[in-house]
Amino acid sequence: MNQERELLTLDATVEDIVFKNEDSGFCVLDVSAGSDLITAVGEMAAVEPGEEVTLTGYFTSHPSFGEQFKVQVFDRKLPTTARAIRKFLSSGAIKGIGPALAERIVSMFGEQTLERIQQDPECLTQVKGISQKMAENLICEFEKLFGVRRVMLFLEKFGIKATESVKVWAKWGTLAIGMIEKNPYSLCCEEIGLSFSAVDEIAAQLKLPQNDTHRIQSGLEYVLRYNARENGHTCLPRERLVAVASSLLQLDTGEIDEVLTQQLERGRFYSLEGGREFIFLPTYFLAEQYTAERVAQMLETQQDEPEGLELAIDLEEEACGLEYAPLQRKAIRDAVNNRFFILTGGPGTGKTTILNGVISILEQRGEKVGICAPTGRAAKRLSEVSGQDAKTIHRMLGVQMQQGERSDFVHNEQNPLKYDAIIVDEMSMVDSLLFASLLKAAKPSCRVILTGDSNQLPSVSAGNVLKDLISSGCIPFVELKEIFRQSAQSLIVTNAHAIVNDEYPELERTDNDFFFLGRRSLEATAYTIAELVEVRLPASYGFSPLDDIQVICPSRKTVIGTVELNRLLQNKLNPPELGKKEFKYGLYTYREGDKVMQVRNNYDIEWKKDGESGQGIFNGDIGYITKINRAAGVMQVLFDGRTATYTTEMAKELELAYAITIHKSQGNEFRAVVMPVMGGETEFYNRNLFYTGITRAKELLILVGSSRSVAHMVRQIKVNYRYTGLKKLLTTAVLGE
Repeated sequence: MNQERELLTLDATVEDIVFKNEDSGFCVLDVSAGSDLITAVGEMAAVEPGEEVTLTGYFTSHPSFGEQFKVQVFDRKLPTTARAIRKFLSSGAIKGIGPALAERIVSMFGEQTLERIQQDPECLTQVKGISQKMAENLICEFEKLFGVRRVMLFLEKFGIKATESVKVWAKWGTLAIGMIEKNPYSLCCEEIGLSFSAVDEIAAQLKLPQNDTHRIQSGLEYVLRYNARENGHTCLPRERLVAVASSLLQLDTGEIDEVLTQQLERGRFYSLEGGREFIFLPTYFLAEQYTAERVAQMLETQQDEPEGLELAIDLEEEACGLEYAPLQRKAIRDAVNNRFFILTGGPGTGKTTILNGVISILEQRGEKVGICAPTGRAAKRLSEVSGQDAKTIHRMLGVQMQQGERSDFVHNEQNPLKYDAIIVDEMSMVDSLLFASLLKAAKPSCRVILTGDSNQLPSVSAGNVLKDLISSGCIPFVELKEIFRQSAQSLIVTNAHAIVNDEYPELERTDNDFFFLGRRSLEATAYTIAELVEVRLPASYGFSPLDDIQVICPSRKTVIGTVELNRLLQNKLNPPELGKKEFKYGLYTYREGDKVMQVRNNYDIEWKKDGESGQGIFNGDIGYITKINRAAGVMQVLFDGRTATYTTEMAKELELAYAITIHKSQGNEFRAVVMPVMGGETEFYNRNLFYTGITRAKELLILVGSSRSVAHMVRQIKVNYRYTGLKKLLTTAVLGE
């Protein structure tokens, strides 16, 4: 039973910083309160030794580090005693001041040192050893110190954390408070990232009128960002955008439409006519426009069929001991003859065979070929089947330090990749922004070959690139449908094709790689899944419950959704033990040994592998928690040999991955897949979702649940439509339509 802890308030002085995370503001401090030296832990951004602080929280006992004071509320004031001021100035808080200079400054101004510098910063020139030039530098440092504190005090009354205040200062400096008072909605920008609802409350407290132009503009941006993030739309019909914004802002559609027109003229939004008018955020419009124009350029400069291509294909057949089907030969010819080409097909149709042939022929012609895929697992699988060094798209492009989630890469138009040909696998899950970045990094003469399965779900992030390219009718394209002999023996393959062709999968057989276990309740389904993962599959097939078996779910909800199944499977596969460290964050308790998935792109996080280091852990990467240090508020996660350090606050970027959604499984392939199929007979549970889940299994697939739910998913062909501009922009660029 949870017990409310008694909150205490301590006035203390910071003696030492044991640990500080600059991103989250989490700190472990040694503080003196009276005659006691106390360890304080919690979010305390921009704190420095010597500062006087007021801490509100409670004492707790840590098994390894003893008694700690867990800070819930943190307040600061500049030090007032000579000793504390000396410690503060020499702590590194002010660049250029060491212990000796701190002593001279405090000796001159005493306990009024900081107050005097605030009122008359030029007084620093009176201190021995400080030249005019040095004084100017120190004045800048003090202005930053006092400025950050002013911003913190200003935003504190609105409930904004100190970590966010530091971001605000970094963006606007001395202009910050004036900027916020004039337009609080600027706090919604990507670098700071406050939610619209939080900023709307600040605006109300600042007495901004509800129909303020900044509020309407920010509301429109919020609706577009939300729909990009949650629904995959890169744009919205104008009338729909205005209607949703009207509901959000509680304003008439006429007022909103008028502001939208003004902001379109100023370039804050972009518009595209296509029967209806569609409105974009600049980022998405410019990405799709670039993609359309670059692809159109590539299509204009097609190449003549190279001499001896048919002979090269014959020799490839001989070398591999196979005979290409007519459509496979056509696919190889089209891939070699065109600057831009798409190859699609379901499992077992020979996409890999064709790719290997294309790579071999291109390399024989002296072309340098780069191959990539959206996820680490997909890239690893591509390396295995091609014998080439495949990379994730992000690692091929190279990640640079940056704010937010903008795709800022080392390779771009100014610094293109050296490849003569780039092949992208699992293209269905590549979003609009990432694909535009890849095209920007391809040198002008580069050819691009895309492969994937157009029957799978679209990308998790905004866009529908593969389907838009195909449906434009502008792109050389081959779709493989024939299942080849070896693959035809797999029920996973034949049932996947049956589902695509509106046929009911074969569920009764028990002698192959596809099994159905009928259950009558959600609880029985969950129990069976846990038993399969923990006991039956390891015993019968030798599969590792963590490395080889993956539970994938249509939904997060109910007892057979990812949240509850993760808790159940964690308890079975990685139960709490004495000495095994853990902490609770959000929906889950995380402990050492847990299987986890990164659920958002983090371009800035650093990782280490075999003495090398790099940056970036990306949406869909799966790893294991190897170490938790609760005192320091950090944990280490191992992703395919790369170790990254997370603060406990960064746990919001992770989820347990014993069970993952079908959407999150895209681009991955697992030796064994276990999938619940029960309930949820809605439009969301559709054929594309079911097909994507089934095709994640490499050696074994087990469905657990209701045959009625299977039938529903096969019949349900409605897929949520995505609003995008790429198809229209491409047909305009290529055909002038």
